Amino acid sequence: MRVTPQMQASYVTRSLQTNLARIAELQEQGTSGRRLTRASSDPSAAADALSVRNQLATEQQYSRNVDNGTGWLATLDSALGTVTDIVQRVRDLTLRGASDTTSAEGREAIAGELVELRDELLRQSGTTYLGRTVFAGTSDEGVAFRDDYSYTGVAGTTVERRIGADSTVRVDVDGSAVFGAGAGSVFALLDTMAADLRAGNGSGGHLAAVDERLDAVLAQHTTVGARQSQLERAADTNLGVRTDLEARRSTIEDVDLAELAIDLQLKQVAYQATLSIGASILQPTLMDYIR
Repeated sequence: MRVTPQMQASYVTRSLQTNLARIAELQEQGTSGRRLTRASSDPSAAADALSVRNQLATEQQYSRNVDNGTGWLATLDSALGTVTDIVQRVRDLTLRGASDTTSAEGREAIAGELVELRDELLRQSGTTYLGRTVFAGTSDEGVAFRDDYSYTGVAGTTVERRIGADSTVRVDVDGSAVFGAGAGSVFALLDTMAADLRAGNGSGGHLAAVDERLDAVLAQHTTVGARQSQLERAADTNLGVRTDLEARRSTIEDVDLAELAIDLQLKQVAYQATLSIGASILQPTLMDYIR
């Protein structure tokens, strides 16, 4: 088959257009810093990138859940530490009030301090994190205990945070397990102790109840510590997974600048070569001037 000048011109034009399109694509990649500037440029890589991005978004949500849960548990840890100190002080006062040598004025002073400690325990029971009461579960009453010391939380409900595909952590504490409820609450116990002291009676008979409440507080505090450790491990795992996913995403989507620079230089050389070859083989003829 004879190669005509028209065929040569068509070939040169296609080569020039192909090189120009590739140069423009490489320049766009260099400007954006991304290999995938549009899904049509590499559908398979685009699908892989979407999959990795979905996984990354999921892990980022787990990370936010871990951070939120850490905030809840840190708030509980601080509150339970204060409650432990208060109940320990109550125990010390109970022992002092049990002595037969304590004067009436001494009993009145102990009773007054017990009332103050009761009020402080009530304040601690209302501790909140981001507007949510950490001892009241899913209750929206804003307090964990009403004026009659009844518990506002709903039995069997908990506040949990999902930290993995198959893992959740409880981030609240049942206030009734810490403080008791109603007539069996530590608040009612302190009211009774103060009344007994003011009536001239000792407080020794309440020591077992105070010890029981102290044990309950310590048990819940230990549980919170265990959950905090679980969240710390989850945070470390989540960071590792997110780092791996981000590396995979970058490999698929982001451009290698060094490789891009070399490829762009080669395409520009090819373009210039095509121009030079086209100029040499497509010489103008007399017919070009006549037309």
